[in-house]
Amino acid sequence: MPVERILVVDNEEPIRKVVCRMLEHASYECRHVSSGLEALAILEKDSNFQLILTDLMMPEFDGIALLETVRQRYRDLMVVMVTSVHDISVALAAIRNGAYDYLLKPFEREQLLAVVRRALEAHNLRVENRIHQSNLEALVNQRTRELRETIAELERSYDITLEALGDALDMKDAETEGHSKRVTAFAIQIARALRLDSELMRVMARGAFLHDIGKMAIPDAILRKPLPLNQEERAVMKQHCYLGYKILRKIPFLSEAAEIVHCHQEHWDGNGYPRGLKGEEIPVGARIFAVADAFDAITSDRPYRRARSIGEAREEIAAWSGRQFDPAIVEVFLSIPQSVWEELHSEIDSQRDRFCYTEHLSKISSV
Repeated sequence: MPVERILVVDNEEPIRKVVCRMLEHASYECRHVSSGLEALAILEKDSNFQLILTDLMMPEFDGIALLETVRQRYRDLMVVMVTSVHDISVALAAIRNGAYDYLLKPFEREQLLAVVRRALEAHNLRVENRIHQSNLEALVNQRTRELRETIAELERSYDITLEALGDALDMKDAETEGHSKRVTAFAIQIARALRLDSELMRVMARGAFLHDIGKMAIPDAILRKPLPLNQEERAVMKQHCYLGYKILRKIPFLSEAAEIVHCHQEHWDGNGYPRGLKGEEIPVGARIFAVADAFDAITSDRPYRRARSIGEAREEIAAWSGRQFDPAIVEVFLSIPQSVWEELHSEIDSQRDRFCYTEHLSKISSV
C-alpha cells in the first residue's frame, strides 16, 4: 500500500520538525515548508500529497490564502488548519470555506494523529467517490453508445425489410418499377437543400418510399388495366392513400411516415385527395414528396410516353407552383443546379437493379 504523504506548513521551524517527527513515527511520509508560497511551489512540482497541515497565521501568504488556492487547483487534497486558541473563530470560518478540520496549539500527539487519520480517510473516500462517479459516467456513456448502435442496427434491419417490401410492390405494379427508390432519392435531395432536421428527413424518406404501399390492396384488374380507368375504378385507385395509411399507422416505427403516405396526393391549393387538405395542413414531408414525385414522373419513361428532359420537368413544376405544389419548396427545388439532378439521374441509371434505398437513408446521418 502506498505511503500517505503529508505537507506541513508553518513559519516556526521547531513546530514543523516536531510535527513531522510525530507523523513519520506513525509511518506517514512528511515534508515541511515555512510559508504558503513555498507550499504552492512544492505542489506545482509534486502534487502527490493527500493532506496539508497548515498554520493559520503566517506572514505574506497565510493559511486562508493557501486554502483558497488549494481548493481551486487540487480538489482532492485535504487541508487541516493549525491555530492558537485566540484564532478559533477564524479557524471555524476556514472550515466553512473548505478546510477539513482544525487543531489547536498546543496539541498532543494522539490529537494530531486522530485528526490526520480522519482527514486521510475523508481524502480516500473522496477519491474513491470521484473514481466511482467517473467509472459510472463512463459506463453510462458506453451503455448509451451501445443502445444507440443497437437502435441504429434495428432501424437498418427495418429499412432492409421495407426495401424488400418496396421490391414486392414494384413486381405488382411493373409500370412504375423503381419509382419508389427514385422518388425517395429525389425527396432526400430536396430535404437536404431545405436543411430539414435529420430525423424529419428519415420520416419523410420512409413515407416517400412507401407512398404507394396501399396499392398492395388494390385489385390487379384495376392496377394492371392497360386501358384508362373508368370513374368507379379511379375511385377505387384513389383509396390507396388511405389503405397505405391503415397498413402503416399501427407500426410504431412507421406511424409518422404513415401520415405522409396518407397525404401524398394532397395539393397545395386543396384540390387533392383523399381529404382535400390545403397549404400547411399538409405535412412538410408530403409537400416535399409531391415535388419529387412529379419530377420522377416527368423524367421517367412510361408505356404511353417517353421521358421528358430535366429542364422540361423544372418548367412544369414551376408552372404548378402555388396550385399543386408548395411555392417555397418549388423555389428550393429550382435553386438546386440542374447539374445536380443530372448527376443523380446518372447515378440511378448506372446502378439500376443495384440502386439501394437503404444507402440513401444512411447518408441522411451525415447531413
